[in-house]
Amino acid sequence: MFDFVNRKKRIVQVFMGLLILPFLFWGVESYRNMGGEGYVAIVDGEEIPRREYEQALRDHHERMRSMLGANFDSAMLDTFEVKSSVLERLIQQRLLYREAAGNGFTVLDSQIVKTIRDVPAFQKDSKFSKQQYEQLLRTQGLTPAIFESRVRQELLLQQLLGGYSDYAFAPKVVTEKVYYLSEVKREINQLQIGPEQFLAQVAPEEKDIAAYYEKHKADFDLPERARIEYLVLSLDAVAKNETVSDEAVTTYFSEHQEEFNQPEERKASHILVSITADATDDEKQATRKKAEGLLEQVKQSPEQFAEIAKQNSDDPGSAMRGGDLGFFSRGVMVKAFEDKIFSMQLDEIGDIVETDFGLHIIKLTAIKEEKKPSLDDVREQIENKLKLEMASSIFGEIAEDFSNVIYEQSDSLQAAAKKFELSVQTSDWITRSSADPAVLSNDKLLSAIFSEDAVKNHRNTEAIEVKPDTLVAARILEYKPATTQSLEVVREQIIEKLKKQMAEAKVVEEGQAKLARLQAGEDVSDGAWGDAKQISYMQPQGLDPETLRIVFNADTSALPVYAGGANSKGGFNLIRINRVIEPGSAEKAKLDGFAKQLQQMITQEEMSAYLAAIRQRYDVKVKQESF
Repeated sequence: MFDFVNRKKRIVQVFMGLLILPFLFWGVESYRNMGGEGYVAIVDGEEIPRREYEQALRDHHERMRSMLGANFDSAMLDTFEVKSSVLERLIQQRLLYREAAGNGFTVLDSQIVKTIRDVPAFQKDSKFSKQQYEQLLRTQGLTPAIFESRVRQELLLQQLLGGYSDYAFAPKVVTEKVYYLSEVKREINQLQIGPEQFLAQVAPEEKDIAAYYEKHKADFDLPERARIEYLVLSLDAVAKNETVSDEAVTTYFSEHQEEFNQPEERKASHILVSITADATDDEKQATRKKAEGLLEQVKQSPEQFAEIAKQNSDDPGSAMRGGDLGFFSRGVMVKAFEDKIFSMQLDEIGDIVETDFGLHIIKLTAIKEEKKPSLDDVREQIENKLKLEMASSIFGEIAEDFSNVIYEQSDSLQAAAKKFELSVQTSDWITRSSADPAVLSNDKLLSAIFSEDAVKNHRNTEAIEVKPDTLVAARILEYKPATTQSLEVVREQIIEKLKKQMAEAKVVEEGQAKLARLQAGEDVSDGAWGDAKQISYMQPQGLDPETLRIVFNADTSALPVYAGGANSKGGFNLIRINRVIEPGSAEKAKLDGFAKQLQQMITQEEMSAYLAAIRQRYDVKVKQESF
């Protein structure tokens, strides 16, 4: 898919990653010497320290906080999936470094120097500025040595992975076949048979109910449960109790005013007529002639811009949205494209702009003027930021004190609640696998809650860090051990399950019988066929993948043809295929664009396969209980 972001050098992405983007390969040096306080995984004999993992998790949270701003919700990141993905990235990092070293890749100092000097962010008046370089690093808490080490690591991995990203190849015959399959359509009518109509006709026998219960008795076990009270000590909560002076707020605003300015943003739509790098002069001339024809169309009928873009743009990502690219500020788009947009008037349709992607016809659709908020506008934001900074400097001491009080007065949470001005909260019934409330959904905390000491003696759990800068201590109020529900209790549940299974079996039987009769030439639809619709792999029109596969595997040499099969909802789909709508021959430029997309997909698949393969070659042990 066409991506308008101006992808300069890889190192620019690395540097920007320091600000907002989720990490993948860099950041190791700042964690290497963090002490040995346990580990979360061992990769080929090398431990990944727990503190490195926790720091990486905090970095991930902070990047997401920067990206999402007011929409950030830490709870959505406090899941096993997120934690596991962060650890997996650290593991992949270790594996790839071993691969690079084992294959003899090296990075020369001259390469590092050139790469850093070419980063626009480090330049002043188009020349590298050592002062600006060091200043920008300081704002991110980095030294030149650490940053240059990260650049070396990134370039090393770029060499290793370049073979996959630079040399993916899709043969012409494959491209043409996949393109055909993505564009060909079939017109169908659909008739669905649902299990609901058979539910009243089926009733399980007593022996079947009993047999199901015996076979699935474990499904009806009630796990051990507990109602608890708990305290949450978080950095945010501590920060709320801090006091910030007006002078501090004013000083911060005057020194960081640029931080709050919102640059001008513009919204545009475009039509792309792509040109391949190896196009002949005749092909280039034909492409420009086509673009000029489209420009004439949209100038004559500007209200039709979106429809013309949908039908003609070679950028499939924006074409389906009528060419809409959304809002963006300066520094995001390709320079020639950006310069044109920021020189246009609202609703203007500009002349053709040429970039490396091809020829663009652009319409400016909206403008958001630059905003420079006053101190009053951002006072609360600054106060919260300063409070967090103040709290961060003392949170470690407070957390340690909190842990001590919880431990020393283990028969109650009241002392800790009073000392740290916290509210004691109570839960509903929870289990070892509870996901709600989110702050309790932590394996280590839940294990502590259901430990023998907490259950039998009703003692406080230790204060456990459930996410970065958030500690929870809990105490059981009421406990129920695991039990198996009797057949009489779960009887109605079993009856409903068996009736559903029996109804679904009836549906398949009925559907297959009707399909056979349709294929024999009988009409069994009673006029119940749905409206005709055209479907394709790219536009399935609500068909589930299995039904779509059935439709496109059907022999269409003699139409109409009937096909069908069970669906994921327990029903049966009968399909009548009326006609095959062949795609027109693809223009060379569009086919070339499709080939690039296919190559990107192949690259991703090969990269995934490579990462999976090296994962198998090395001994990797994950200490699940540690995270």
